[in-house]
Amino acid sequence: MLRPVVAGVDGSNESLAAAAWAAREALRQDRPLHLVHAWNWHPRQEEGEIATAAQRHLARRALRQAEDLVHRDHPQVRLTDEQMEGPATPALLKAADQAELIVLGSRGLSGFTGFLVGSVALGVVAKATRPVVLVRSDERAADEHLPADDGSESTLTGYRDVVLAIGLDDPCDEVIEFAFEAARLRHARLRVVHAWHMAGPVGLGAGEVGLLQESWQGEEWLGFLKAVLQVWQDKYPDVEVLATVVEDRPTTALVRASTGASLLVVGHRLAERPVGPRTGPVTHAAIHHVGCPVAVVPHA
Repeated sequence: MLRPVVAGVDGSNESLAAAAWAAREALRQDRPLHLVHAWNWHPRQEEGEIATAAQRHLARRALRQAEDLVHRDHPQVRLTDEQMEGPATPALLKAADQAELIVLGSRGLSGFTGFLVGSVALGVVAKATRPVVLVRSDERAADEHLPADDGSESTLTGYRDVVLAIGLDDPCDEVIEFAFEAARLRHARLRVVHAWHMAGPVGLGAGEVGLLQESWQGEEWLGFLKAVLQVWQDKYPDVEVLATVVEDRPTTALVRASTGASLLVVGHRLAERPVGPRTGPVTHAAIHHVGCPVAVVPHA
């Protein structure tokens, strides 16, 4: 059976936006959509049954609200749902293990670009072994698409670029493949961005790609990037690829590159994750400062 696209819902506006995005992604991938609500049971001797019944009622209401939204906008989606008992982060991680990807909502920062990410979402991003997509509460279907000829919003135009942030010190196949597949499904251009800093004499070592001359070093990185991408362009000949190398901090470069994108794809190395809900600096910048949906793809 096909792995489903999973969305975590809790009745909030951000989780409804996540469910809507997940429904569109399920259609793009021709996969079922599975809605999950996790609630934590705190047994009390005097009111355990009452508290449990109330929790189940709230869970059912949150799931029904998301289901109604999906059925209204995407009636063709194959939809299932599930209530899960236990702390939210472990429950969602368990759901993610059976998913193609899991989609979670985050509140947009009023007046600013980026996310306000809660501890549950951060915990899932840090520990999930499947891709996690974070979606802002104000994300709409039209935001994924280019404007119409008259400048108005549309869901009938082509998709905006998919952006892949890549580190050439250790390019990861899982992350690159996810980005190419996302671009293929959307018939969108894939914009691949690598950021580098001018290295000093102490920074250069054996086997390191780079020259002291700034312009030459940029050309070296671009050549290396194109070589890395060539095997994927051969595998995905219909995907238009724009490879870009910029001299900038990676965190700054990805925020700038993802402006106006339909999706940003970043990697997250599981082998180096610290204890607790922590991520690397690039992933951290992406999930806190980027305006479009962010796909965090774990890899070894």
